[in-house]
Amino acid sequence: MTNIVPIVSKLYCYSSETVLVVRRRPNVVNGGGFVVSECGSQSHRVVFKVDGCGVLGTKGELFLRDSNGDALLLMRRKGGMVEALSIYNKWKGYSLEYEGLQDLVFSLKEPNSCLVKKNGIKISTEPRVDSKKGRDFEIRGHFPDKNCSIVDTRGNIVAQVGVNKEVEKLMASKDLYHVVVQPGIDQAFVFSVIAILDYIYGESTRC
Repeated sequence: MTNIVPIVSKLYCYSSETVLVVRRRPNVVNGGGFVVSECGSQSHRVVFKVDGCGVLGTKGELFLRDSNGDALLLMRRKGGMVEALSIYNKWKGYSLEYEGLQDLVFSLKEPNSCLVKKNGIKISTEPRVDSKKGRDFEIRGHFPDKNCSIVDTRGNIVAQVGVNKEVEKLMASKDLYHVVVQPGIDQAFVFSVIAILDYIYGESTRC
C-alpha cells in the first residue's frame, strides 16, 4: 500500500509514480513562471500553474495555482534588515483559503553565505492536524542543470528533476524539463518548492 504524504492536500497525492512536464512562460504572461502538465497523454492536461513576479507580480512572491487557475499556495520570501544579516534566505509557503486566510505549510532555508553552502537547501513542513510533527526535506543536486532531487530525512528521493529517459528528448529545449514524483508524495508541495528554486536561480519566475 502506498504511503500517502499529504502536505497541501491528499488530492495531489497519487498512488503511482507520475512524470510531469514543466514549460516555462515568458515574463509578459502572468509575470513569468511555468505550467505543469501530464506527460504521455495526448491532451497534455495542465495540472498546475505558477505565476512569477515578472512585470506583473510582486517581487519575492509566487503563486501556485490549480488547473482552473485557483490559487493553492503563496510562496513569500522574507525580507528586511534581519534577513539581510542572516546566514539564510528564508521562504514561507502558505495555503490559501477561500476566505483569504493564510496557513503556513512549509519553510525553506537557503544558505546566504558561501561558508554554509555545503549544507544545501533545507525544507521543513508544519505539523498537520493528524500528526504531531512535520516532515523535513533537502535539495540535492543542482537545479540550473535540471539534475536535482528532493529527498526526505532517510535519504529517499521523493521527486527528481530531469532524470527520466522517456522524456529526454524534451531537454533539447531550455524551456522544457520534467519532474518525476514518487507515489504518495504531494505534488502541490513538490512544485511549490520547484517554483522557489526557479526564483532562487534567476529563472522564469524571477523579476
